[in-house]
Amino acid sequence: MIFELAVLFAFGAMLSWAFGDLLIQHATRKVGNVQTLAVIGIVGSIGLVPFILRDWWRLASLENIVFLVALGIITFITAILDFEALKEGKLSVIDVIFEIELPVTIALSMIFFKESLSVIQYVIIALMLCGMVLVATKSFSHWKNRLERGAWLALAAAIMMGVVNFMTASSSRNISPMMAVWFPWVVYTIICLAVIWQREGIKDFGKNIVKFRWILLASGIVDTLAWIFYAFATRDGEIAIMTAITECFPAVAIFLGIWINREKSNWHQYVGAILALGGAITLALTVK
Repeated sequence: MIFELAVLFAFGAMLSWAFGDLLIQHATRKVGNVQTLAVIGIVGSIGLVPFILRDWWRLASLENIVFLVALGIITFITAILDFEALKEGKLSVIDVIFEIELPVTIALSMIFFKESLSVIQYVIIALMLCGMVLVATKSFSHWKNRLERGAWLALAAAIMMGVVNFMTASSSRNISPMMAVWFPWVVYTIICLAVIWQREGIKDFGKNIVKFRWILLASGIVDTLAWIFYAFATRDGEIAIMTAITECFPAVAIFLGIWINREKSNWHQYVGAILALGGAITLALTVK
C-alpha cells in the first residue's frame, strides 16, 4: 500500500509540474524570475505552516538545519536558472531538456542510497539523452548556434535540479516531507526578498503582486503542491522509480505548449520528445 501511495504522489507531482511550468513561464514574463520565485516561496512558506508544527522539534538538530539551509540556497540558484530557461525558450522544448535531471538524480541515489540499475535501464537512459538532444536542436546545419533559446540554461538547471531532487528526498526521509519543502522555501524566500529590496524595492514588488495576483498565486500553489507530492513519493518509494514517474510531466507540458501557447516544433524535435518521454515511462516500469 505504501508503494501504491508513493506512485500516486509521483503522478501528482508529474501533473503539478506540467501545469506549474506553464503558469511560471507566464508569470516570469510579467514580473521576472526573482519576483515570481519570491511569491512562490511566500505562498509555500505561509501555506505549509499548519502542517510543519508537529515536526518543529526536528530543527533541534544542527545537522538538519545546516542541510535544509543548504537545500534552500541551492533551490534558489536552481529556480533562477529554471525560470530563466522557461522565460527564454519554448515550454515544449525546455521541459524535455529538464529530463536530464532524471539520470543525475538516479546517479546520486545509486551513490548515496545504494539503489541500482540494470543494463537495460542504462540503455534506456542513454536513449532518453539522445532524445533530449534532438528536442534541443533547431537545425543540425549550425548545431552550436541553432540550439533552442534557453537550452543551455535548461541544461544547467536540469543538473542542479537533480541535486535538489536528491537533497529533497534525503531530507524527506531523514527529517520529514513537509519540513523538506517548507524550510528551504523560507530560506530562498528571504534571499529573494533581499534581492528585490536591493534592486527594485518592495513597493514595486507589492504592485506586481496586486496586478498579477492570480497568475502568481496559482504558480505558488501548484509548484508547492508538486514538491510536496515529490517529497512524500520519495519518502515512501525508491528515488529512481518515483523520479522516473515524475519526469513524464513533459508529456503534459508539450500538449500545453503546443495547444495553449501555440508553439511549433520541427519533426525531429517531436521524435526526440517521444524518445525521451517513452524512455522515462519505460524506465519507470523496469525499475523494481
